[in-house]
Amino acid sequence: MLSGFKDFITRGNVIDLAVGMIVGTAFTAVVTALVDSILMPAISMLVGSPTFDEFFVFGQIKVGVFLTAVVNFLLVAAALYFCIVMPINKFNERRAAKLELEEEVEEEDPQVALLKEIRDALTVK
Repeated sequence: MLSGFKDFITRGNVIDLAVGMIVGTAFTAVVTALVDSILMPAISMLVGSPTFDEFFVFGQIKVGVFLTAVVNFLLVAAALYFCIVMPINKFNERRAAKLELEEEVEEEDPQVALLKEIRDALTVK
């Protein structure tokens, strides 16, 4: 019973997930700092208010609070995309192209080529 649990815990998927969660949690501070310290102040210079909380207040209905949450979500998503996803995709494309070039450059072993010729000659007859 314990060996099965050990196998489950040490399987690559669980470890990868744990590392991803830890890195994601640490990266949250970076994205929050970017949004709170750079992007929202830039928007507040344009709009005149650091948040939209006071826009469209109708008694207990505060549409501005929802609008602030939507803008924050879009800013976080844009920051993640442009700072993390897009550069990693470019890196992966370059790496894949480099690996393809290296595979094309590799020449076939002469012994393997000779064996293929012999095989082809035997299958034709």
